[in-house]
Amino acid sequence: MGAHEVWIPLSMFIGLAVVLSLWVWFRYRAKRDLQITIRTAIEKGQGLSPELIENLVNPPVSPQRDLRRGVISVLAAVGIALFALFMGEDDAFGPLLGISMFPLSIGVGYLLMHRFAKSD
Repeated sequence: MGAHEVWIPLSMFIGLAVVLSLWVWFRYRAKRDLQITIRTAIEKGQGLSPELIENLVNPPVSPQRDLRRGVISVLAAVGIALFALFMGEDDAFGPLLGISMFPLSIGVGYLLMHRFAKSD
């Protein structure tokens, strides 16, 4: 195994670590900024109702969230399947089609959750 062949899987794991680190960092920053906003409002003497604090800490969830996630997951599966089809490699078609089943099944699950969710 040459030196260049080691960098291919290594770069994938480094990229994954960078993406996850950025996701954690931005979530931390958003929560910190929210705490600073609440603290500043209290220090200036503005009264914060319990409902306002609850909405700031736990924002309301969009009823269309499951629909959006489902559509995105299904389209990601379609993209992987089309990539497998147009790649032209017979040996890669089956594995890539199998990989596309993961986002497809997740997307179908989200779409079913959206379909059968109780509306408020």
